[in-house]
Amino acid sequence: MIRTALALALLLLGTALISISAVGLVRLPDVYHRMNAVAKAASLGLSCVLLGVLLLIPSVRTAVVVLVAVGLQLFTAPVGGYALARAAYRAGAPLAPITRYDELDGRVVDGRPDTG
Repeated sequence: MIRTALALALLLLGTALISISAVGLVRLPDVYHRMNAVAKAASLGLSCVLLGVLLLIPSVRTAVVVLVAVGLQLFTAPVGGYALARAAYRAGAPLAPITRYDELDGRVVDGRPDTG
Protein backbone atom coordinates (compact mmCIF):
# COMPACT_ATOMS: atom_id res chain seq x y z
CA MET A 1 0.00 0.00 0.00
CA ILE A 2 2.71 2.49 0.95
CA ARG A 3 4.88 1.36 -1.96
CA THR A 4 2.00 1.92 -4.38
CA ALA A 5 1.30 5.38 -2.94
CA LEU A 6 4.99 6.33 -3.22
CA ALA A 7 5.09 5.00 -6.80
CA LEU A 8 2.00 7.04 -7.64
CA ALA A 9 3.59 10.15 -6.13
CA LEU A 10 6.77 9.64 -8.19
CA LEU A 11 4.77 9.03 -11.36
CA LEU A 12 2.69 12.18 -10.80
CA LEU A 13 5.79 14.24 -9.99
CA GLY A 14 7.51 12.93 -13.11
CA THR A 15 4.58 13.68 -15.38
CA ALA A 16 4.23 17.15 -13.81
CA LEU A 17 7.90 17.90 -14.50
CA ILE A 18 7.59 16.70 -18.08
CA SER A 19 4.44 18.82 -18.52
CA ILE A 20 6.20 21.88 -17.12
CA SER A 21 9.03 21.21 -19.53
CA ALA A 22 6.57 21.09 -22.43
CA VAL A 23 5.00 24.37 -21.36
CA GLY A 24 8.47 25.91 -21.14
CA LEU A 25 9.25 24.64 -24.61
CA VAL A 26 6.27 26.54 -25.98
CA ARG A 27 6.34 29.68 -23.81
CA LEU A 28 10.00 30.58 -23.29
CA PRO A 29 11.42 33.36 -25.50
CA ASP A 30 14.41 31.80 -27.28
CA VAL A 31 16.15 28.54 -28.09
CA TYR A 32 18.58 28.85 -25.18
CA HIS A 33 15.87 29.13 -22.55
CA ARG A 34 13.94 26.29 -24.19
CA MET A 35 16.97 24.00 -24.20
CA ASN A 36 17.52 24.67 -20.52
CA ALA A 37 13.91 23.85 -19.66
CA VAL A 38 13.86 20.63 -21.63
CA ALA A 39 17.29 19.39 -20.54
CA LYS A 40 16.60 19.91 -16.84
CA ALA A 41 12.91 19.30 -16.22
CA ALA A 42 12.38 16.49 -18.70
CA SER A 43 15.40 14.50 -17.51
CA LEU A 44 14.31 14.79 -13.88
CA GLY A 45 10.73 13.98 -14.86
CA LEU A 46 11.75 10.86 -16.74
CA SER A 47 13.92 9.78 -13.82
CA CYS A 48 10.97 10.13 -11.43
CA VAL A 49 8.71 8.14 -13.77
CA LEU A 50 11.28 5.36 -14.06
CA LEU A 51 11.75 5.20 -10.29
CA GLY A 52 7.98 5.03 -9.88
CA VAL A 53 7.89 2.10 -12.31
CA LEU A 54 10.62 0.42 -10.28
CA LEU A 55 8.44 0.67 -7.18
CA LEU A 56 5.46 -0.80 -9.04
CA ILE A 57 7.43 -3.67 -10.63
CA PRO A 58 10.11 -4.58 -8.09
CA SER A 59 12.59 -7.09 -9.48
CA VAL A 60 16.32 -7.29 -10.00
CA ARG A 61 15.95 -7.01 -13.77
CA THR A 62 13.74 -3.93 -13.49
CA ALA A 63 16.14 -2.36 -10.99
CA VAL A 64 19.11 -2.83 -13.30
CA VAL A 65 17.27 -1.48 -16.34
CA VAL A 66 15.86 1.51 -14.44
CA LEU A 67 19.16 2.41 -12.76
CA VAL A 68 21.04 2.24 -16.07
CA ALA A 69 18.35 4.31 -17.80
CA VAL A 70 18.30 6.93 -15.02
CA GLY A 71 22.09 7.16 -14.99
CA LEU A 72 22.28 7.57 -18.75
CA GLN A 73 19.45 10.09 -18.75
CA LEU A 74 21.00 12.24 -16.03
CA PHE A 75 24.36 12.19 -17.82
CA THR A 76 23.35 12.60 -21.45
CA ALA A 77 20.39 15.03 -21.29
CA PRO A 78 22.32 18.01 -19.85
CA VAL A 79 25.29 17.36 -22.15
CA GLY A 80 23.00 17.05 -25.17
CA GLY A 81 21.09 20.19 -24.20
CA TYR A 82 24.35 22.10 -23.88
CA ALA A 83 25.61 20.81 -27.23
CA LEU A 84 22.37 21.75 -29.00
CA ALA A 85 22.32 25.22 -27.44
CA ARG A 86 25.95 25.75 -28.41
CA ALA A 87 25.16 24.64 -31.98
CA ALA A 88 22.22 27.05 -32.08
CA TYR A 89 24.50 29.86 -30.91
CA ARG A 90 27.08 29.07 -33.57
CA ALA A 91 24.33 28.94 -36.20
CA GLY A 92 23.29 32.46 -35.20
CA ALA A 93 20.06 31.88 -33.31
CA PRO A 94 18.99 35.24 -31.89
CA LEU A 95 19.03 35.96 -28.16
CA ALA A 96 15.82 36.94 -26.39
CA PRO A 97 15.23 40.68 -26.04
CA ILE A 98 15.51 40.34 -22.24
CA THR A 99 19.11 39.09 -22.51
CA ARG A 100 21.56 41.63 -21.11
CA TYR A 101 24.93 39.93 -21.44
CA ASP A 102 26.20 37.47 -24.01
CA GLU A 103 28.63 35.33 -22.02
CA LEU A 104 29.92 33.41 -25.02
CA ASP A 105 30.78 36.58 -26.91
CA GLY A 106 31.82 38.53 -23.81
CA ARG A 107 29.84 41.63 -24.69
CA VAL A 108 26.94 43.64 -23.38
CA VAL A 109 23.83 43.10 -25.50
CA ASP A 110 21.54 45.93 -24.42
CA GLY A 111 24.07 48.77 -24.39
CA ARG A 112 24.57 48.99 -20.63
CA PRO A 113 28.06 48.34 -19.26
CA ASP A 114 28.77 45.11 -17.45
CA THR A 115 28.66 45.61 -13.67
CA GLY A 116 30.36 42.49 -12.59
